[in-house]
Amino acid sequence: MSNIINTENAPKAIGPYSQAVVVGSFVFTSGQIPLCPVSGEMVGCNITEQTEQVCKNLKAVLEASGSGFKSVIKTTCFLQNMEDFAAFNEVYSKYFVSKPARSCVAVKTLPKNSLVEIEAVAEIIK
Repeated sequence: MSNIINTENAPKAIGPYSQAVVVGSFVFTSGQIPLCPVSGEMVGCNITEQTEQVCKNLKAVLEASGSGFKSVIKTTCFLQNMEDFAAFNEVYSKYFVSKPARSCVAVKTLPKNSLVEIEAVAEIIK
């Protein structure tokens, strides 16, 4: 049995998917891009600003599911430009202090021409 997560504190899905799904004691988030939860508009014009917003959105989804950054066990990160890797890591490391497993890949294009997208798998501690 699964539970669909939707919170107003993170951007609404821009397609036929959920912000996250809880299965058992795990939450699987959809990829978050740097959209403002209220306006739905892109936030930031560089990798640092956009990664900050992505992490805020991811935090809201994780918290809505009963989890948080400390419980993240795996992330998948998508960057539009691998030259942004160091600046991305600087912001990422402020949020993911538990150093979960991670894959980070460069992609040609992200939704709304975002520079970054992050998805996560986390444990729900009861």
